[in-house]
Amino acid sequence: MILFYTSNTSFKASNRRAIKKWISDVLKSYGKQVGDIGLIFCDSEYMLQLNKKYLDHDHYTDVITFTYSEKESKRLSGDIFIDPETVFFNAQRYGQKKEQELLRVIIHGILHMAGLNDRTPKERKKMRNAEDTALNGITINPLK
Repeated sequence: MILFYTSNTSFKASNRRAIKKWISDVLKSYGKQVGDIGLIFCDSEYMLQLNKKYLDHDHYTDVITFTYSEKESKRLSGDIFIDPETVFFNAQRYGQKKEQELLRVIIHGILHMAGLNDRTPKERKKMRNAEDTALNGITINPLK
């Protein structure tokens, strides 16, 4: 089950049913299935505190993923924290549409749950390619 939450933000994702199906389809392509996944939209300050506390990073970020499943598990569970303000800032910075950037960070978190990493240049390239593949042909607009 995929649930959407908000914390200290007025942002609410639209087209949630389509987003859930898309996530499920992407996970199936990795031989995985949806367990209990939370998509939590929060403000920048809360995200900064999460980043400091759990990752020892003292900077703002757009997405943080906590995976609660065993590595070998086919059913994936975890929480993906997303800061819409930073996502939309990054969209403008990189010349992307807001909705496309939001979908990218959602699937970025899902791909982390599926076992992909982005610590090295090689891993980042693989992650980016996987994001692009997941986004290819997607017409979901999470902002309408």
